[in-house]
Formats: sequence, structure tokens, C-alpha cells
Amino acid sequence: MELDRIALGTRAWRPVIAAQLSGNAVGRILPGGGATSTAMSASMLRRAGVDVGEAAAAFGTSTVLQLATTFALPVLALPAIAAGAPINRGLATAAYLGAAVFVLLLGAGAAVLVTDRPLELAGRAVQWALNRTLRRRDRIADLPERLLDVRNFIRTTLGDRWRGALLAAVGNTGFDYLALLAALRAVGADPRPSLVLLAYTAAEVLALVPVTPGGLGFVEAGLVGTLGLAGVPAADALAATLLYRIVAFWLPLPAGGAAYLLFRRRYARLGGSSTRPRA
Repeated sequence: MELDRIALGTRAWRPVIAAQLSGNAVGRILPGGGATSTAMSASMLRRAGVDVGEAAAAFGTSTVLQLATTFALPVLALPAIAAGAPINRGLATAAYLGAAVFVLLLGAGAAVLVTDRPLELAGRAVQWALNRTLRRRDRIADLPERLLDVRNFIRTTLGDRWRGALLAAVGNTGFDYLALLAALRAVGADPRPSLVLLAYTAAEVLALVPVTPGGLGFVEAGLVGTLGLAGVPAADALAATLLYRIVAFWLPLPAGGAAYLLFRRRYARLGGSSTRPRA
């Protein structure tokens, strides 16, 4: 929510919270996933006095930042994975590893947003790998430039508040990861710490699959499998997955419904218009 508020450039909390909760709820129960969620949130913000174009740019920025932090997790955890971190007797190591990775995320995110060199190197590496491993009629030649264009769009949208937006994006990912750790602790699991991050990343990627709303079914099956690879017994992996999905997927649904009803009541009373305070 803070990330969306920063991207929108507003001090107002209520309409942003209501739009985000309601949009997420709709995106999880109707086909279309993220597109449906964005359309719902933008429609609500338009009623609150926010320009649709600004809302679309803000949601695009927050989505790219959130996906970037998620996909960077396994890359930053590679040293621990390559070292073959052993299964530990608790989740402290997993929590410490997660904290270290999220500090690295903040540093890497700041470097990417401030300078061109890291993004150019990453783009060239990915471009080389794609051209070497995939049979393509036309070779990719401009991936670094495309990545820089996306970065520049994000910087333009966020302005001077990019530090707060980066912290909000990393914090959102971090608390979600902690929810998975808490679910594992609740069932008494002893996972392989470095692979818990991979399990979490796999769940986030599967949630993007548009076959079912919110990746329902795909996420559960994939998370159980990846937690098994992390050293969690099948029964514990299933129990932890169900607990995590209750918190991450199901609990926000009634909150979104309540937020929508309160939003409609408020802006129906105001005649469907509001003055948006700018930062």
C-alpha cells in the first residue's frame, strides 16, 4: 500500500488502501489476475479524483518493483545454495539468510536505480544466455536498452521518493517471506534455509499463472514440492503451505470486500469526487 501511495504521489491513505485491498480481492476471485486487479483499483481511484493515466503509471511502477525484488531473491541467495547450506535445527538460519538477502536487495535496488552499469551488465548477461540457449529466428540485441528504459520510467514516476518506494517493495517481500517462515515454524519443520527462498520465489511466480485466479492450485502444488526439496517432510510441507496460503491468499479477501463497501459509502456521500492532496 505504501508503495502504491508513493508511486501515486499522494499523502492520502484511505482511497489507496481501499483500492489496493479491493483490487487484490477481485484479482484473486475473477479471471485476469493482475489485469483485473489493476482495472478495479484504477477505477476506484478515478472515482476518488486520481487521473487514470497516473494510476496506470503508478501501478505499473509498483508491479515492476515488486516483481524485480521477488525475482532477485534466488540470484542473491545463490552463494548459500552453491555452498550447500545444511538443514538446520530451527528456522533462525533461514531468517538470518532472509535478512541478509533483503539488505542485499536494498543495495542492489539502489545501485540499479542510481547508475546504469549494473543494469547494463545484467541485461548483457541475460541476453547472451537467451541467445545461446534458445533457438530464435531473430537474436536479441537490445535487452540492456530495454531494461534501462523501464528503469527510467520507474525513476520518472517515483521522482525523489524512490528510496521510500524501494524500501516498501523490499519490505513487502520480506514480510511475506516471514509469513512462510512462521508457517514452517508452526508445523515444526526444519528446512534447508537457502532453498526456502527458492520455494518462496516459486510460489510467487506460480501466482502469476493466469490459468486460475491468484494461481490457486498451482501455488499450493508448487510450494509443497519446493518445500520438499528444501528438506521439509511432505506432511509438514502441506500443512505449512495451507497455513501460509490462508494468511497470504484467503484472509485479504474479506478485508477487500469490507474496504470496497466503505469506499462506496464514503464516495457516494461525497458525490463521487475528491480532491487529492499531492506530496
